[in-house]
Amino acid sequence: AAGPTLSRHGQQYLTYDYEVWLFAALRSTFRSMILSELICRPEGKTLEFKRDLSSSVGLVRTAVAFANSAGGIILIGVEDRTRRIVGVDDPFLMEERLANLISDAISPRLLAEIEILPWQKTHVVAVVVHPSSLRPHHVSEMGPDGGTYVRLGSTNRQADSALIAELRRSVLRSGFDEEPIPELDSEAIDFAAASQSFVGVRSLTNRDMMTIGLLRDLAGRSVPTTGGMILFGRERLLYVPDAWIQAGRFAGTDRSDILDTTDLREYPILAMEAAIRFVERNTRAGVTIDGLKHKPAPTVPPLALREALINAVVHSDYSQSGGPIRIAIFDDRIEIENPGILLPGLTIQDLREGVSRVRNRTIARVFRELGLVEQWGSGIQRMESACKEAGLPPPDFQELALRFRVTLRTVPVTSPSVDPIEDRILEFVSTPDGRSSSEIARHIGLTPRAAQLRLTRLAERGLAIAIGSGPQDPRRRWFRVG
Repeated sequence: AAGPTLSRHGQQYLTYDYEVWLFAALRSTFRSMILSELICRPEGKTLEFKRDLSSSVGLVRTAVAFANSAGGIILIGVEDRTRRIVGVDDPFLMEERLANLISDAISPRLLAEIEILPWQKTHVVAVVVHPSSLRPHHVSEMGPDGGTYVRLGSTNRQADSALIAELRRSVLRSGFDEEPIPELDSEAIDFAAASQSFVGVRSLTNRDMMTIGLLRDLAGRSVPTTGGMILFGRERLLYVPDAWIQAGRFAGTDRSDILDTTDLREYPILAMEAAIRFVERNTRAGVTIDGLKHKPAPTVPPLALREALINAVVHSDYSQSGGPIRIAIFDDRIEIENPGILLPGLTIQDLREGVSRVRNRTIARVFRELGLVEQWGSGIQRMESACKEAGLPPPDFQELALRFRVTLRTVPVTSPSVDPIEDRILEFVSTPDGRSSSEIARHIGLTPRAAQLRLTRLAERGLAIAIGSGPQDPRRRWFRVG
């Protein structure tokens, strides 16, 4: 419709009226743009389509799930499969009905924004639900135990007691691994094992164990925290039964035929090292180097594997029961999954953009002290960079049945990327006898330390390999892979 006509008489009033009309027109256009963008997206963790309100139960469950997870938008007047906009007959009546429904059917009371979005000759009603600080919300008539839902992909999942407790802890910003175990004393922690892990970092004392959260003062007594038991508890699996790693190598690309398997029940830091060795043993391809035996080369960047495994240990929901951290190796990929979905307020896109929230503060604190975690939120981006540089697809992240899975593909899609200096290094070490670190440093004009950093990056991406008994072996040589 045309805007108000300006004239010489009453110009000030009409100009103001025109500005109001223009603002309303722009806002309408803006809303239409938002709707056109939303319907191009598939249903997922933060978006759901509904043709109408014939089933109010489904909408209430979705609103609860959104509030308990990362928030989301429910669009009413859009077919869920075709995403065809059919609109609603009376948007204002729908708005009132939705406001009453959400207010009456959800506990604690949930405040949602309801917007009427114009679309051609009809309207769509949007229910915008934000992550709630009052979670866990539940469907009132079902009660907290049976009516609490979280969002997994494009579905609503009923939360069990462990997940409900996790939702409550997330509001209080307290972690399961920070909780004390009052029936035990400080002797439940293997002090020797903890001290050994900190060799080269600090000389561990009982005071340090309190500071980093392995122990906690409870009524004048030093008792272990759950995180302390997970990391260094003498009878750790008695108190946290699923704090271990299960790894398996399967034939082909499915789980029908298993070739190798191992259960790693050591302390997590040792179990991670053993898990990496298991993956390397079951994924490395032979490399032929003249005058030497076949040597293994990684099919997945070691940096990406390491980060995925560390994330699994740090972010597992150890309050769950029924499944440990699992590593599944196939011909074309490696899957690493841990108990626990993303914390409320987080989406997979947030992870890719470097947003991070720590589920287990004690474990994360210890890992950071040990240099296993560098900077919060940077692990996912380092994984993606390592895969890209190795010519592999980016990691895939999924929430599946209250578990979180990272998939690392092992089949290259592009040639590995190298910069000019790395290209010179690879060309220089492309000889039957290889090159020493000092020879490489002199050739490229860098300090031995700078050259070693370059070589380490090439090794992490599977482009170069060092052969020798160890880093201090004077006969250690570097070779090009591939």
